[in-house]
Amino acid sequence: MTSKFETHELDVLIIGAGGAGLRAAIEALAQGVRVGVVCKSLLGKAHTVMAEGGLAAAMANVDKADDWRTHFRDTMRGGKFVNNWRMAQLHAQEAPDRVRELEQWGALFDRTENGDILQRAFGGHTYKRLCHVGDRTGLEMIRTLQDRGVAMGFDVYMECTITRLIKDGDRISGAFGYWRESGRFVVFKAKAVVIATGGIGKSWKITSNSWECTGDGMALAYEAGAELMDMEFVQFHPTGMVWPPGVQGLLVTEAVRGEGGILRNKNGERFMEKYDPKRMELSTRDVVARSIYTEVREGRGTPHGGAFLDISHQPAEYVKRKLPSMYHQFKELADVDITKGPMEVGPTCHYMMGGIRVDAETGQSSVPGLFAAGEAAAGLHGANRLGGNSLSDLVVFGRRAGLAAGQYAAKAAHGSVNNAEIDDAERSMLAAFERPQGEDPYQIHRDLQDVMHNLVGIFRNEEDLKRALVELEKLKERAQRMHVDGSRMYNPGWHLSRDLQCMLTVSEACTHAALARKESRGAHSRLDFPKTEDAWGKKNHVIVKKGTAMAVFEVPVRELPDDLKQILAEEK
Repeated sequence: MTSKFETHELDVLIIGAGGAGLRAAIEALAQGVRVGVVCKSLLGKAHTVMAEGGLAAAMANVDKADDWRTHFRDTMRGGKFVNNWRMAQLHAQEAPDRVRELEQWGALFDRTENGDILQRAFGGHTYKRLCHVGDRTGLEMIRTLQDRGVAMGFDVYMECTITRLIKDGDRISGAFGYWRESGRFVVFKAKAVVIATGGIGKSWKITSNSWECTGDGMALAYEAGAELMDMEFVQFHPTGMVWPPGVQGLLVTEAVRGEGGILRNKNGERFMEKYDPKRMELSTRDVVARSIYTEVREGRGTPHGGAFLDISHQPAEYVKRKLPSMYHQFKELADVDITKGPMEVGPTCHYMMGGIRVDAETGQSSVPGLFAAGEAAAGLHGANRLGGNSLSDLVVFGRRAGLAAGQYAAKAAHGSVNNAEIDDAERSMLAAFERPQGEDPYQIHRDLQDVMHNLVGIFRNEEDLKRALVELEKLKERAQRMHVDGSRMYNPGWHLSRDLQCMLTVSEACTHAALARKESRGAHSRLDFPKTEDAWGKKNHVIVKKGTAMAVFEVPVRELPDDLKQILAEEK
C-alpha cells in the first residue's frame, strides 16, 4: 500500500543537516548502518552557518588555567543550575576532543603565535575559551562535517520536509514527508530517527533565526508522544541589527563584545556599569538583553529603539581581521563603517534552551528509537545558554546521538509502517487545498508573531501569558480553516501552512511553561515574580501530549554527585 508513494528504506534517518545532524550522521555511519539525512533546504545552508563567535572548549591554549571543571561550572552557573548536570559534565569534558577531531578533518582555525588554535573571550566564560575562524566559525564547521559525511557516503534528501513520525506500537518505524519542489509525498522506513532540526525563532517577530527555524522537530516529537522540557527558557540575544527594517533581528556576534566592543545609550553612557559592574559587556546574554531592553523602555534608547555598540576605538585593521563578516554586514546592509562609528543593536529572539527531553548519554527521548541533539534537545543549557556552548553542543551530543541511534538500529528489526497513518498524514497535508476559501497562512503567521512578541517576550507576567494562551487557541482554530491556492509545486503558502502547525505547538508549550514557572531565572523573566527562588531551582517543567490537550508537570532536577557539588562550590 505504501508503494503508492516513493519509499526509502534506511537504518537511521536524521532530520536536519546542521552541525548536530551531520555529526550524528558521521557517527551512525561508523556503526556500519545505512544512514539518510533529510534537510528542509540545501545541504550547507543549515542555520549553523549563522553561528559566528566560536566553539567553547576548555583547551587552555590561551589561558593555561582553564580546564573542564571551570567550563562545567560556568555552564551550570549560566544555566542557573536547572541544567541536566550530566550533560554539562559530558559537554565540558568532551568538547576539546571534538574540536581536535574537526581540526583533523580539515577545519581551519585562527592560530596563536605558536600554532595552537586561538581562543577568545565570551560572555559568562571565566577564561578565553572560544575556538574560532574570524567570525564565521559555524560556516567552517558545516563545511568540514559535510565534506567528511559526503566522503563517508550518507544519502542526502534535500529540500524535503518531514510532516509526521510513524510508529509501530510505541516505537519509531519511519517518517512521512514531501518534496518542497514538486509537492510529491515520500515515506522513509527507518529503525531509528535522530531529530536535529534546530530552534523555534520564527514564532517571534524579531529573530536572528533563518526561515527554517519553525520548531519542526520538537512538534514532530511531541505529536509522537515524546516529552518536551524547559520550554519557558527562550534566549533573546542582546545584539541583533535594529536598522534598516529589512535586516531587523540579524545577528551581531557576541565576538564584537569579546574583542572589546562597548555598549552605550543615546546619552553616551556605558550603561552596563549599572547592571553588571564586574563583567560589563561580557555579562551573560540574559542580563545584557534585559539591560538594553530596560534602557530603551526608560527612554534612553537609540533612534531606532536599541543601543549603540561601538568597536571603533580598536584599530581599523584589527577590526577587519577579527570581525570580517560583521564589517561587511554593516557596510553592505546598513551603510555603516564599524571601524569609524557605532552599530545600532537590540535584543532578538535567538535560541531555545528547551526542547525534546533526552537521556544525557545517548540523546534518546522517551519514545524508543527516537533520538535528538543540538538545539532541538533540552538539558545542557538550563535556563540560559552561554555563547559558544551551542557549537560544541552540536558536535558533542550530535556524536552521542548518532552513536546510540546507530547501535540501536544495528540490533533492531524494521517496524511496520501503518497504511492508515500514512493516509491520514496525506489527508492532513492536502486539506488546505480542498477548502474553497478560508484563512490566509501568512496573516495567521503575522498574528502569531505579534502574540509571541508582545505577550511572551523578554519580560512576562501572568496576565499577558494567560491572554497569550487565549489568543493561541483562536489561532489554532483559524489554522484549521487555512486555505491555500495554486498547485503543490513551489508553493510557499502551502509550506507555511505546515510550518504554522509546528510553530503553534511550540508557542503553546513555551507559554504554558512560562506561566507555570512563577519566578525569574536565566532567560525567563517574570515582572510579577522578579526574584529567583531556591524552590524553583529544584524542578524542570515537562510537557507531554494527553489526548488532544497539552499537559504540564514538574520533575525534580537530578541531585548532583558530591564531586561535582565540590566543583560548583569553588570560587563562589
